[in-house]
Amino acid sequence: MDWLQRWGVSVASLISGLLTLFVFRRGLPHVRWIIGYLLLLWLLFAVLTQTRRALEARGHRFVITATDYTIQTLYHGLLLFVLPAYYASATLTSVNALFLALLVALTLLATFDPWYQVVVHPRPWLGLVFFVVSIFAALNVALPLVAVPPHAALLLAAWTATVALTPELRRARDWPWRIALGTTALGGLAIAAAVFMARFAIPPAPMALARATFARGIAGFEPQDVIAGSITAAELRASGGLIAYTAVYAPAGLSQPVTHVWRRDGRVTNVVTLSPIRGGRREGFRTFSRKTGFPDDATGRWSVDVRTTSGQLIGRLGVRVTP
Repeated sequence: MDWLQRWGVSVASLISGLLTLFVFRRGLPHVRWIIGYLLLLWLLFAVLTQTRRALEARGHRFVITATDYTIQTLYHGLLLFVLPAYYASATLTSVNALFLALLVALTLLATFDPWYQVVVHPRPWLGLVFFVVSIFAALNVALPLVAVPPHAALLLAAWTATVALTPELRRARDWPWRIALGTTALGGLAIAAAVFMARFAIPPAPMALARATFARGIAGFEPQDVIAGSITAAELRASGGLIAYTAVYAPAGLSQPVTHVWRRDGRVTNVVTLSPIRGGRREGFRTFSRKTGFPDDATGRWSVDVRTTSGQLIGRLGVRVTP
């Protein structure tokens, strides 16, 4: 019974949260839900930041506890909304999987109340990490849903998440609102620039690789004679080259140029700029690139990175050429 009282709500919350992963296709909920969660989260954060000291002085611990729990619940719901989109968009063999791992860790902490109380409550800075990451991750998904290009969404999400800290900065420094807002707005430009420099480490959610394969031919924008895993050098010469076929999912209204970066054993051999993908197709926007100029000895590991023109990795496919 003690275990049920301590962990029961958290387990039930985790189960209900996991069920939401099956409600929204590829983790792309209606944008109004994300915006609603964000507005409510910021409002509670701002109010509690400005009134916490007064409430503590008057002994209103119940109000503080209730508000803290509501904010934790909003973190939980918001992260669960966007987590499937980042899972679909992340490439698990690349560095952008680390951002997905961060979201998973924060989601688990927000889900299990005992963990959250032990880890987050004694460390106010960690609560700010929750706040900033949640807002950034949510806006980075929500803005492309209303046709904002992913690279612009990345910058705007980083800037907005920084500006959202204005109430905390005002309280900590005892500054007027005007000075606090101006400081976070300027700081947000620096943070946005830093995030853009590190964009390769952030999945381009909600874009995702819906389908990818190597093939020997293409007909009607469908791959023909698909290659599974490996191909011999003799077969490669006989087929005249390889085709990298990719179908990229993007939300409706979004137009995004992409590139195919061909590599041999990790070294770039070709960069092919493709026509912009058009969002809104459930099966993804189909495109391909063809490589014919293979060396006489083409053995090795060949791969193709599918990237946005700003450098974010959408997905990767690979094939091994054997002797």
